[in-house]
Amino acid sequence: MNTRVMRACCRASFAGLLFAAWFPVHAATFPRPAANSTVDVAVAADFIDTLKALGTAYARADGGHLVISAASTGTLYTEIRDGAPYDVMLSADAATPRLLVKQGLAVAASRFTYARGRLVLWSRSPRRVDSKGRVLRTGKFRHLAIANPQFAPYGQAARAVLRNLGLWHSLHPRIVYGEDVGQTFQFAASGNAGLAFVALAQIRDPAFRVNGSYWIVPQKLYAPIEQQAVLLSRARNDAGALFFLKFLHSAQARAIIRRHGYGVD
Repeated sequence: MNTRVMRACCRASFAGLLFAAWFPVHAATFPRPAANSTVDVAVAADFIDTLKALGTAYARADGGHLVISAASTGTLYTEIRDGAPYDVMLSADAATPRLLVKQGLAVAASRFTYARGRLVLWSRSPRRVDSKGRVLRTGKFRHLAIANPQFAPYGQAARAVLRNLGLWHSLHPRIVYGEDVGQTFQFAASGNAGLAFVALAQIRDPAFRVNGSYWIVPQKLYAPIEQQAVLLSRARNDAGALFFLKFLHSAQARAIIRRHGYGVD
């Protein structure tokens, strides 16, 4: 494990320990949420299908329901900063939850890593992408889709990969940008882009059969995608939001997240 990955894992573990110590004390003053309670969750686009599966399991376990709003992490941050009434944020990075905490918009001790994302190069064509990603150098494609790096952590990772491969400038004219990794996937799924950098979870979703070919990008080519959850300040005393975050820590939730193609602690 390289130093950058090791440091990210240590930060993730520390954040998880903080939550484990904070939750019992804070939640002890609240009754269990009512069976019909709702939790408004702002979620990064890569995780929406996984969150739907988690929502079904959470409803069975605790009787609560999730109201899901999905977009790029940057877009969700802007909405939260501008007063959007979310209770919990599931970000595709660690930097945004830290920023929300710094700005007083989220509860510091509630922040923890719920998943570790992996980047893949994917095509809907079964034989287009080889196991080493050499198609990027051969140029046998018209468009390459990536999520907008300005707003989306998976887009930042894709840009880092191209830069580390020395291909950013040569391929730049062929790049098309999705608002988030969900739209980026649709560009390739529709055939409008021959290739796309997307989340591994999007092509391993057990609810959908995704064909095509892909290359799992080596971790050394981009910074770890440490996806963190955080309780927003407006919901610090919301029992439903607290118990949903507790559920995300459960073995049942971790199994669902792992099954969808993410790494978990």
